Amino acid sequence: MSLEPGWYVDPADTATRRWWDGEGWIGAPIPVDVTPPDGPPPAEPEPAPATPAPAADRPASGPGRPDATPASGTPGAPSPWPGQPGPANPWPGQPGQAGQPGQTGQAGPGMQGPPPGWPYPHWPGAQPIPRPHGLPLASYGVRLVARLIDLGIVFLLNAVVNGWFVWRYVEAISPYLRASVRQALNGDTSTEGLPQIDDQAGGLQIAILVIATALWYAYEVPSMAARGQTFGKRVMGVRALPVEADQPLGFGRATRRWSTLGLPTLLWYCCGLGLLLQLIDAISPLFDQPLRQALHDKRAQTVVVQLPRKRDTSTAPPESADTPGDTP
Repeated sequence: MSLEPGWYVDPADTATRRWWDGEGWIGAPIPVDVTPPDGPPPAEPEPAPATPAPAADRPASGPGRPDATPASGTPGAPSPWPGQPGPANPWPGQPGQAGQPGQTGQAGPGMQGPPPGWPYPHWPGAQPIPRPHGLPLASYGVRLVARLIDLGIVFLLNAVVNGWFVWRYVEAISPYLRASVRQALNGDTSTEGLPQIDDQAGGLQIAILVIATALWYAYEVPSMAARGQTFGKRVMGVRALPVEADQPLGFGRATRRWSTLGLPTLLWYCCGLGLLLQLIDAISPLFDQPLRQALHDKRAQTVVVQLPRKRDTSTAPPESADTPGDTP
């Protein structure tokens, strides 16, 4: 790729323009909103060579001395890491930095960055493991155990609050179920002669699902909004935080996070559609990189982190007041 000489926006500082001579940047930059001159910038005087210090005043070279290893990026500078290559031109086919041996770049102050239209290189190698707000991400196993603890508590709440509705629902459909099982055991797969299901069964089923959803919301959302933790998360030492800041979620974000996983409970009566949606959400962190976010995390822009373990100082041995080596 080659460009005609001219004034272009400097990729390293888009607020300035510099002269591109076809091989490299030369001259001092000018503001991008200033009309550039018709030709190249005037040549700048070369800096006077530094006078070396007398041998008596210059410290001897050796390990640990500042002049033992030339700084990387200076002409002829070896690599500061033994066995590793020195500075190289990151844009193949383009001039390198000014003054580097074997490269054709023009000498100019502050010459850096690719030519116009060339992308910046990316750091090679594996992507580092993220640590949101300085904390490690919670593992999937820990998150799963915390969720199972919470679901167990919600189930117990439903057994207390929703138990009567469940009992009435079973009473409404039990005649139909008993007759169906009896015919199936006799080899009759038809539905003729089966008793009708009580008309209250449909209403009871909806009431059970609405109450179960409301109990789940009341258990999870207030505690997540205030602390980012439910009881299960506190037991497992994990916490949900906003991606952008270490702060409480608030009711709005906590509701959005819960609704992606909790509201499909209302669709359980649709041939288990709600349960399928919840299963997909539950396993989604296994396939998300690099923040291991579930679908409800992505909707609320949250991340689940592992909190540091608190050190138990009650059993720690007391520090001795005597200085080592002192004798009483």
